Amino acid sequence: MGFVGRKLFTLQSIAKRALPQIQPARFAGHWNDDWKPGPYPKTEAERLAAAKRYGLIPEDYEPYPDDGMGYGDYPKLPIVSAESRDPFECYDYKGHRRNWGEPLHVDADIYGLDRIKHAHTDPVSPIRMGVWFFTAYIGFFVLTYLGEDFFDKEMKPQQFPHRGETHYTFESAE
Repeated sequence: MGFVGRKLFTLQSIAKRALPQIQPARFAGHWNDDWKPGPYPKTEAERLAAAKRYGLIPEDYEPYPDDGMGYGDYPKLPIVSAESRDPFECYDYKGHRRNWGEPLHVDADIYGLDRIKHAHTDPVSPIRMGVWFFTAYIGFFVLTYLGEDFFDKEMKPQQFPHRGETHYTFESAE
């Protein structure tokens, strides 16, 4: 009886019983096949069904061209990077600035907060950035060059514990 009781409460047996309850929460209750795009819509009825599936009105729904890339009925969405979205909105996924169920761009993985900023413009032109960089670089170089003579003027003599004693030698100890 003691062996059976110990076996019931091992870490492995507890994990086996608890893991199926954790998995649906981890995958938000869906399987990968739920997000797989369907075949390219050939009729108007298929087009309307695909627009409804992705939560778009039929006027806004336009699938990618059927060129063999495998996008199927997935909608051709405009590029909106996470950086250009409102940072103060209450999103379901704050790290990606998106809500549950909203369709993503096909290349959404490269438009995250730590990746490409599609609509990003620098406040300063690259030429002006270069001018400021080289001005600072040359300015520090000139100050260093001019300051070499200024700091070397006052050197104190080297200090030894006792004057006249040899504290080391490079000759052999023979």
